[in-house]
Amino acid sequence: MTAEDRITPNRENCVYTSCYCEENVWKLCEFVKTERTAPLEELFVVFISNDSRMIPLWKQKSGHGDRPVIWDYHVILLQVGLQSDFLVYDLDTELPFPCRLRLYAAQAFRSDRHLKPEYHRKLRVIPADSFLLNFASDRSHMKNTDGTWKMPPPSYPPIQTAECQMNLDNFISMNPAVGWGTVFSLNQFLQKYTGNPSTASSSSSSAQSSSATAS
Repeated sequence: MTAEDRITPNRENCVYTSCYCEENVWKLCEFVKTERTAPLEELFVVFISNDSRMIPLWKQKSGHGDRPVIWDYHVILLQVGLQSDFLVYDLDTELPFPCRLRLYAAQAFRSDRHLKPEYHRKLRVIPADSFLLNFASDRSHMKNTDGTWKMPPPSYPPIQTAECQMNLDNFISMNPAVGWGTVFSLNQFLQKYTGNPSTASSSSSSAQSSSATAS
């Protein structure tokens, strides 16, 4: 991808804070809106989680070999409306940035087929403009009971709206009656955005692996 084709800075020049994936994606959306590098209508924010808040993802930078990382949730940016394959922007993956959705599905999502039900992935897909307007986080989920940080926060102020200081749980929740956007199973998501629910390759790896509290 040439510099002229990019809708975001190079990976190393993106605003990034480890374990604050929702804010990293918010900053990507903000960049596209401010710099007008693509129609905002092409962009969707995708929260990946489930009722157990245990979702395996492969090809994550914090992983070890071919073992998945178990996140409580993860957030990626999806660009649709392209003539070719849709694109995924994930600042935590070892895969290309951006990555073609079919490749990301095969390498990072793989399949729910051989996973225990409590590890099956769900995805909340939110239009980028709605995410920019409504998302708020006071980062309290990243504090220990004694007030110390689990991981150092971003250097910029917390993202808030005029009405709200914290609604992250409404985005992580996979209850369709809560929050913004549309909730899909992994197969439903792949069917809608790739036309093939089995785009992800099957994997016999058990999701008993590296873990983290937030992506």
